[in-house]
Amino acid sequence: MRWLWFALGWVMVALGVIGALLPVMPTTIFLILAVGCFARSSPKFERKLLEHPKYGPALRAWREQGAVSRKGKAFAAGGMAFGFAMFCWGARPSLPLLLGVAAFFLASAIYVLSRPSPMP
Repeated sequence: MRWLWFALGWVMVALGVIGALLPVMPTTIFLILAVGCFARSSPKFERKLLEHPKYGPALRAWREQGAVSRKGKAFAAGGMAFGFAMFCWGARPSLPLLLGVAAFFLASAIYVLSRPSPMP
């Protein structure tokens, strides 16, 4: 089972790297998931992610406080709004699908925005 967590951790890291390069795909959520996978399989890689100069502080804030920075909240909410607009424009969904996707994005945004900001 440990090798499965390890492989899944690397899949999450790969998705996080892709997210760092693509403007509409998130990065940090995949790295949070990678840290969780590596916590079950490889303390070495878990530590490397938690000590990363750019992403480490956000990962540690989430792990220790369940906190998201104001900048992170703004980017997450903005990305969801942009993604929803692109979905509406590109997919031209039916009303039930539009409402379902809107409800999902709204619930996700409320959750992210309700997280506390990191304590110093």
